[in-house]
Amino acid sequence: MRAAALSRLAVAMEKQLASLGPAKDTLKFARASLRAVGVGYLHFARTQTGLFRTAFAIRVDAPSLARASKGSTGLDPFELLGAALDRLVRAGGLPATRRPGAEYLAWSAVHGMAMLTIDGPLQQLSAQQLDRLGQQLLGHG
Repeated sequence: MRAAALSRLAVAMEKQLASLGPAKDTLKFARASLRAVGVGYLHFARTQTGLFRTAFAIRVDAPSLARASKGSTGLDPFELLGAALDRLVRAGGLPATRRPGAEYLAWSAVHGMAMLTIDGPLQQLSAQQLDRLGQQLLGHG
């Protein structure tokens, strides 16, 4: 079940990425890609709360889980984030020296926001307030 939940999360993130359309400006597209990954993650947490909790309830490092947790692009949620950060480096929006480990920092920030939203004090906020906070977190507000 965990693998299926992670796969659904990856698909939600891919859906946000697909909504960007074709890249016209490399740097703007790279930034939008990183935001789209975060928006997909936060939206999934808020709308598919049970699956989100299932995805992160236990830790299992089995090869079959890794294969089953991919989205339609063949990437899992963590790999989608890594690809977005790599795109940002190639576009000049993130110095290559700051790239190592950046996915852990980005994931921590977005996951923390998601958890505060579904299980913490932020669950009392309206959808509009949560969207605004999410946009601020993702650098678009």
